[in-house]
Amino acid sequence: MNTNNKIKMKNILILLGMFLGIAVFAASCGDSKKLKSSEIKKENETNMDTKNVKEIYFAGGCFWGTEHFFQQIRGVVGTEVGYANGNKENPTYEEVISHTTGFAETVKVKYDPEQVDLRLLIDLYFKTIDPTSLNKQGNDRGDQYRTGIYSTDKEAEAIVKEEVQKLAKNYTKPVLVETIPLKNFYRAEDYHQDYLDKNPGGYCHIEPGLFEMARNANPPKKQTQETKYQKQDKKVLKEKLTAEQYNVTQENGTERPFQNEYWDETREGIYVDITTGEPLFISTDKFESGCGWPSFSKPITKQLIDEKLDRTHGMTRVEVRSKTGDAHLGHVFNDGPADKGGLRYCINSASLKFIPKAEMKEKGYGEYISLLDKK
Repeated sequence: MNTNNKIKMKNILILLGMFLGIAVFAASCGDSKKLKSSEIKKENETNMDTKNVKEIYFAGGCFWGTEHFFQQIRGVVGTEVGYANGNKENPTYEEVISHTTGFAETVKVKYDPEQVDLRLLIDLYFKTIDPTSLNKQGNDRGDQYRTGIYSTDKEAEAIVKEEVQKLAKNYTKPVLVETIPLKNFYRAEDYHQDYLDKNPGGYCHIEPGLFEMARNANPPKKQTQETKYQKQDKKVLKEKLTAEQYNVTQENGTERPFQNEYWDETREGIYVDITTGEPLFISTDKFESGCGWPSFSKPITKQLIDEKLDRTHGMTRVEVRSKTGDAHLGHVFNDGPADKGGLRYCINSASLKFIPKAEMKEKGYGEYISLLDKK
């Protein structure tokens, strides 16, 4: 297809797309069902923390498909199609396709670096283009369809150059992707924005399967015990905890017996580290020992605690500390119920927070509810 025919065809598609978009909108007014990509975009924008958002600009052939591709990626919080690195102000689409303005069809990508890494975005972008092709992607021909990654700061520019050089080793031909700073960028006309959302059957040079790949390319990381519960700085804890809680957990203090919050607590639930929220003990392992402090036959798992020899106050005891928070909890003795293993974990209420069974799921401890059902 020659350039003139390509331009005519694309303009026809644009006009058809505009009429189709109006018809679809009119037919679906009041319908709560949304396109999957629109849902992803809305979710990404909802999760956006503007102070963390960064920008990068990708030119990869027709910007309709490139924008739609990046909208699928978790961590991309906004997109906009436009014209980049040309030689006049506020160009129109007709001026851009005339090959006299030097602009490239480009997608402005706003992303949260805490959710998605720039290196991953570059790697995914390479899957949508032929990086060895000059001014040509799919059926599109012309300098406005050249490939490029345009940065707005030195740090991003260095990463872009490094990643493109690395990816270039996978090709036998020279890689022609521009890796230069952004000189200028002008927003394209409204009908170009979110084009494939408004016209699902519209022209696109990117294979449909790549959109599904993009949706799955950056799944949320599952939280582990190590990442979910973190030790906090003592300065933070001093502001967060009461004076007694701080004294017990950070200065190895001991609260008074029979005058603490949980010594006579009998409700079903879970006991967590007051400093981190990490689960430590379950109510089915709690028993009345008569000592005046909460007593447990065992922790939920031994991996959650550290036991250390304690020779303070002229006694030889075994101290119990939370492993992640390194908070002093109390001591363990061997005078517990024989039918429960013979141990007594004597724990300060001030080192714990009790979550009743009815609130466990809501507060993120639903996976431990089954422990309450044991006999």
